[in-house]
Formats: sequence, structure tokens, C-alpha cells
Amino acid sequence: MSTISIKNKAGQGGIQLEMFAPSREKSDRTVEKTIKRWIQEPAHAHSAKSAKADYGTFKDSLRAPIHRWFKYPAGYSYRLVEEKIKQYGLGRDHWMLDPFVGSGTTSVEAKRWRINSVGIEAHPFVHWVASTKLNWNIDAGETIAKFHEVVELAREGVKATDTGSLPELVHKCYSPGNLASLAAIRDAIQSHDMTGEIRHFLNLALTDTLRNASKAATGWPYIAPAKMHEKASEKEAFSEFEAQFRRMIGDIKFMQAHYPYQDVAAILILGDSREFHPEIKPGAIDLALTSPPYLNNYDYADRTRLETYFFGWYKSWGEISDRVRDKLMISATTQIRRNEFTNNGGLSDEIREADEVFYYELLEKVTELSECRKHKGGKKSYDFLVAGYFNDMFQVIKQVYAALKPGADFVLVLGDSAPYSVYIPTHEYLARLGLAIGFSSWKVEELRTRGDKWQENPQRHKVKLKEVILTMTR
Repeated sequence: MSTISIKNKAGQGGIQLEMFAPSREKSDRTVEKTIKRWIQEPAHAHSAKSAKADYGTFKDSLRAPIHRWFKYPAGYSYRLVEEKIKQYGLGRDHWMLDPFVGSGTTSVEAKRWRINSVGIEAHPFVHWVASTKLNWNIDAGETIAKFHEVVELAREGVKATDTGSLPELVHKCYSPGNLASLAAIRDAIQSHDMTGEIRHFLNLALTDTLRNASKAATGWPYIAPAKMHEKASEKEAFSEFEAQFRRMIGDIKFMQAHYPYQDVAAILILGDSREFHPEIKPGAIDLALTSPPYLNNYDYADRTRLETYFFGWYKSWGEISDRVRDKLMISATTQIRRNEFTNNGGLSDEIREADEVFYYELLEKVTELSECRKHKGGKKSYDFLVAGYFNDMFQVIKQVYAALKPGADFVLVLGDSAPYSVYIPTHEYLARLGLAIGFSSWKVEELRTRGDKWQENPQRHKVKLKEVILTMTR
């Protein structure tokens, strides 16, 4: 396990967090075990028994080909997708939907099992990651040749590489020499002659390299470049880039040998899951499966700040807000502008019209949070966070309901919440919204308890939380 420091926006204060971060050697060995299981497992046989407690985490996906290309803390286990595909008996003619596809776990696994899928992702950078992970048709031989050419070109250009325009955060994460090497690799990939798909592949290899090579505590979910959190040593950029490239090209060769599917639809939509998308025909989806944002004040836009700064997607916190944060469904107080929330605690009239009893029950929670906020130093807008979250999820559930076939299920991996110690049973509230929209029934399976690691933190609430699988049937 590794210790990671979580910082706030201004980089002040912070807490220590243990996250699953296996060594490279251990990770490679566990991937080999996954590959052997995939090869030996007949289609639609029952999966080997796995720890369901990990279904809501990214642990399993760190050990699997393709899935491991981008370490996404907001992701969940590919084993859950695998299990549900088998449980529902999905096959070649079926369609899956993930309205929060993230880095592509559902889509990658659906493609591996030869099932058509549609995924929606609002974060442009994460959508790009998922798209790159789904392209298994890349020419391995040509990609290897381009890799060597890029490395040679980058080594020649390191001394002339200018990193002065990169934001301060990026400079704090590397020594000047290592940052110059990373930037030289980036510039070589951009300038060298190659196909677009090879360029995307190499850029994703470099994306993974960024955090591996850093001297700072760049583990997930946030970045802590302060001196006190530095690693014992940073890793040399070129060697880390080569190591990651070899893993990824090995995965491509494996997938091409064992999963050479050209006839599977894997549609990725860069867009908002609260809205209708014509690519998704009403009543066409056999199973919707996702892990939506949790109601835990997690800033998904900030999570990729190092990568998007380095590659030049964005240059400032404000630009990230304008181009990413404001386009995501509400799940963090950094998205809240209090003057935009009107009467009734910010809750939408649509929810009141759908279920008036639930509306006033939720309004009581929002009002209680508003009162708590008056007496808290940080004055976090948890009240409008809760209101905005359920307003947005109401719209998502409506869209998924319309897309599902009659009798089909919507499966969600969820965690409950307790901002300012006010308990919010997220799974129950979403299920009640589902019933109000038209779902016929719902059930819950508990995966694990949450928050135990925080028991010694005096600032942490003492409310027992859990992670569950919520299944709603149309």
C-alpha cells in the first residue's frame, strides 16, 4: 500500500490516504494470472470466485489487460461487468448501456464478450482514454517501429525542449531534467509522422508514465507536490515510458490473438447522460450498468489536472471549470454557485411532481444541511450539493428508463453519504426516484462497509457507510 496526500484546491492542509498501489512487478504477475484465466474460461461459464467487496473499486481492473492502461480511482471492477453479462445471459445480439462510462470498463468488457455497447462520458479527457482503450485493431508492428523512432527523436531533443510554458503544478511534480524528458517524448509523438491511432496509443502510454515517473505524491485521486510528500526518488522518464509501452503492446497482441472481434459495436458518446442522445434508440437496451458519481464531494475535473495541464488540454483551474467541471453532473461542492440555486432548497419541481412525499423528505435533509453549514468553518455547500445531485440523477434515470427494453434492469454500484454527519441513503433515494419514473421494483445487495480507515480522524463523521449494488427493473 502507498500513502497519498489529498490536497484542497489551494494546496493547503490535507490528509493521508492509503490506496491500493501495487508495485510494477507484482502488478505484472497478477496480470499474467488474469490472462491465464481469460484463456482457460469458456464463454459464459461462471467466473472464478472473486471478492465482491472489491466490485466498487478499481483493484481488479489494475490486474487485467487493457483495463490497466489508465488507473482510474472512480472506476469499478471489470469482474462485476463480467458477472452481470453472464448472469443476464447476454450475447451477440444484445446491447448494454453505461451512462457514466468513464475510462471504459463496461465498454471494454462488453467488447471482450462480443456484446454491443453504448457508453456516455462528459469528461473530454476521460472519454479520449476510453476511446483509445477500445481500439484493438492497431498495427502492432508499425506501432513498435514508431515507438522506437519517437524515443530516438525525443532523446535527441531533450536539451532543446522548453518546459517554461507548463503550469507550476507540473513543474512541482518533476525534476527539471525528468520533466524535459517527458515533454520531449510528448513533442516527438506530436511531431513525428504516424497514424492518428498510433499517436493516441503512444500518448496514452505517456499518460500512465506521468504519475509513475513523478517525484511527488501523485497517487490517486489528487496530487500533492509539496516537499514533505515527495517520494524517495523519481523514476526516469524514458525507462518508465518504455515499460508502459511494452505492457500495452503486449495487451494488444493478446487481445488480437484471442478476441479478434470486428463485428461488435462499441459506441462512445462524448456528452451528457442527463440528455437524450439519438444514437440510443428508445427501448433498445437489454442491460444498463454503471457506477455513477458518488455523493462524496469528489471533484472529477480535478482528478485529471496533471494530465490535462501537461498535454495542453487546459492551462488553469478556471479553464477546467469552464470546459469540464461545469459540464459534469453535480457531485462536488466546487461545482456549486449558490446564487444559481433558487427556492425550495434548490430541488427541482420535477421531483416534487413525480413524488411529493419523497420531495419533502429530501427537502428536510437539504434544510438540515443548510443549518449545519451556518456553524461550520468551511461552510461547504453540502445542502445544494445534495439537491443538485438528485436533480441530475433524476434526469439520468429518466433517460436510462426510456432506453431500456420492458423488463430490463438498470444496475448501479453506489455508496451512501453523510455530509456534516447528515445521513443520505443514496441507493434508497435513487430507487424511489426510479419508482416515480416508472421502474416496477428494486433490490439492493451490500458489497462492503466504507469509511473504516477514517475512524481516527477527528474531523471525520462517525456514520457507518456502505457500498451496494442497486438493481431497478423496468
